[in-house]
Amino acid sequence: MSESKKLTKHDITMLGIRSSFLQASFNYERMQACGFLWSMLPVLKKIHGDDKEALSLAMTDNLEFINTHPNLVGFLMGLMMSLEEGGADHDTIKGLKLALFGPIAGIGDAIFWFTILPIVAGISCSFASQGSILGPIIFFLVYLTIWILRIVWTHLGYNLGTKSIDIITENSDTIANAATILGITVIGALIASYVSINLLPVIEVDGGISKNTMDLALDAGANILVMGSAIFNGEAKENAMMYQNRLEAYEHEHSADLRR
Repeated sequence: MSESKKLTKHDITMLGIRSSFLQASFNYERMQACGFLWSMLPVLKKIHGDDKEALSLAMTDNLEFINTHPNLVGFLMGLMMSLEEGGADHDTIKGLKLALFGPIAGIGDAIFWFTILPIVAGISCSFASQGSILGPIIFFLVYLTIWILRIVWTHLGYNLGTKSIDIITENSDTIANAATILGITVIGALIASYVSINLLPVIEVDGGISKNTMDLALDAGANILVMGSAIFNGEAKENAMMYQNRLEAYEHEHSADLRR
């Protein structure tokens, strides 16, 4: 494996920035492949120089299917470019990509989509609902920080090289599960803090309802009155109209209490 260094820190930084366009050419055949290759193309050209055959092979390999997390893809790109620069076999680099893009996607989804962003969005919405400008500012700053970290992940992947492979493959499930549990816990706490639901108890009185006892039952807190005997004991139509009118009058008189 060649030890010659062709890439500079600026090259890796630009690779991290260009990774922002990972999904700019998203399609359902190869998912993020076009954006993945475009992000790495300047680095690949610098590594292979005038070797058009090697560049063509690298481009072909990186146009194959990939679907990973956009905020962490820089780590995978940095790792692959470290191996590419070192002269690693193309099958090794290709196998590395296939082995890692899935675990990286799982870790990224658990940390960003299911934990950090929902929590920050909830906090920001709380500020915004109170008319505070801090709401959108907090969300923007957090998202900007996440974007800037693309560069950090790219440098980390490039510097760690193959040392990071075992760490990712062995701990991806643990990291993803821990982030998911944390996210669920915090979201549950936010729901308990900011969501308020008032449920009225159901109190049913069955039997003994008449025009003399109806108001007493309602005053006692009943909200369901079973009035079959009261209505059908005599002229049903007249009784039904009478009780309906009494209920409407009671509701009108006690509307403020009922709303509470």
